[in-house]
Amino acid sequence: MTPRRSAHPALIALGAVGAAGVAAAVWGIGIERYLFTVRGVSAPALAPGSAPIRVLHLSDAHMAPWQHRKQDWLASLAALEPDLVVNTGDNLGHREGLDGIRRAFAPLAGIPGVFVHGSNDVLAPSPRNPLRYFAGPSKRVHSPEMLDTDAMDDFFTGELGWTSLNNAAVRMDVAGSSIDFLGVDDAHRDWDDLGALPAALDALGPRPEGASVLGVTHAPYRRVLDGLVDLGADAVFGGHTHGGQVCLPGFGALVANCDIPLKQAKGLSTWTHRGRTVPLNVSAGCGHSIYAPVRFACRPEATLLTLTARSA
Repeated sequence: MTPRRSAHPALIALGAVGAAGVAAAVWGIGIERYLFTVRGVSAPALAPGSAPIRVLHLSDAHMAPWQHRKQDWLASLAALEPDLVVNTGDNLGHREGLDGIRRAFAPLAGIPGVFVHGSNDVLAPSPRNPLRYFAGPSKRVHSPEMLDTDAMDDFFTGELGWTSLNNAAVRMDVAGSSIDFLGVDDAHRDWDDLGALPAALDALGPRPEGASVLGVTHAPYRRVLDGLVDLGADAVFGGHTHGGQVCLPGFGALVANCDIPLKQAKGLSTWTHRGRTVPLNVSAGCGHSIYAPVRFACRPEATLLTLTARSA
């Protein structure tokens, strides 16, 4: 009787790798991208003696009209009763994405808020080879479809009461504290204009005693983070990176699509420039391009960041 030959070890290994790949794809495409979570953190960024401020940081919704689960989850965040909403862009992900954004953000009307644009608030997404992100930040797409950015901005400012910080500054009272906000348009597209911010801040008049300064950007490029810190930001908010979107468990982001260190592509950290160190919160965002519907080891998120007073 001829003995049965066992399977070659290489074939066994290949089959195991294939099975693991299929399982990872099923998890990332079919499960994890719907596991929306709120990340609660705190950081000292306000003037000594200030009362805490609860900031809801939203980013990278990349909304398409059929994404009802994401819309429902975003709408539910109003129950957190934040004092302030900071939206770091890339809200739209489809030519009709504003319909979903309206449904998602309507419950936040009346809560003070600020926003900046990401390129996907202006340009419709297009198919791309995801492997190109390993070669560096993604490049521009020729002749992209333009989105109705003005309609989105009108909704944000007219119906929600938020303020645009696209290369601009504004002073607001939030939960009893005076805050100067400064922000830039999408640095990934070189739409940022840090040079316009000093005059915008000067136009606000003398800063009240005990006021704080918050910087807002979509893409957290080093030059922008440095510039905002130079202009006095006590904390900085960013998005754009998707936290890597597809991460290696135990390691984290493999790409960030900008020049921020990979270890800071997601979450709360600090940024130091010219002797000043401030909190930096980079949101992993809650969406993805409709052409890359996957999240792996990087759950879609919003951040509830409690800003507290610095020690005297």
